[in-house]
Amino acid sequence: MSKPNPIQELRARADAFWQVRTEQERKLLRIGGIVVGLGLFYSLLIDPALSGRAALHQSLPELHQQAAEMQNMAREAQALQGQNDIAPTPMTRDNLNAGLAARGLNPQSLNVTGEYAKLQFTGAQYPGIVAWLDAIRVESRITVVDASFTAQDTPGVVNGSLTLRQGVR
Repeated sequence: MSKPNPIQELRARADAFWQVRTEQERKLLRIGGIVVGLGLFYSLLIDPALSGRAALHQSLPELHQQAAEMQNMAREAQALQGQNDIAPTPMTRDNLNAGLAARGLNPQSLNVTGEYAKLQFTGAQYPGIVAWLDAIRVESRITVVDASFTAQDTPGVVNGSLTLRQGVR
């Protein structure tokens, strides 16, 4: 004996239900089904699209204003990028020694000639040298022209020489 298909059973029940209805009841059920179908179609597809469109239409002026402000700020940033009103602190022996001492560094020799400086370190902490170089690069526009380091037996300790130059970017 084969097992009845649940879909066929459901279809048979629906046909039996439909056959016992009068023509007027069938007509009302068809109209009701169409109304329910149209309601579902509208509530699931049409209404979300229309309300989303209205929300976007309301937020559009604000978005245009924000875009215009961002464009103005971008133009202003572009104009200010090339300007640098603050002149860097001139590179002097005293300024370099003060920055080195603040980071616990003591160069073996320090010679400043014009816009160039030559430093030699013996047994200096490499992280301290890197931090100091980063600071003077930002604050005083001093760049490294030449650098030579030799690692020592103690981790993080180096011997080295630096040639620095202060110039306009």
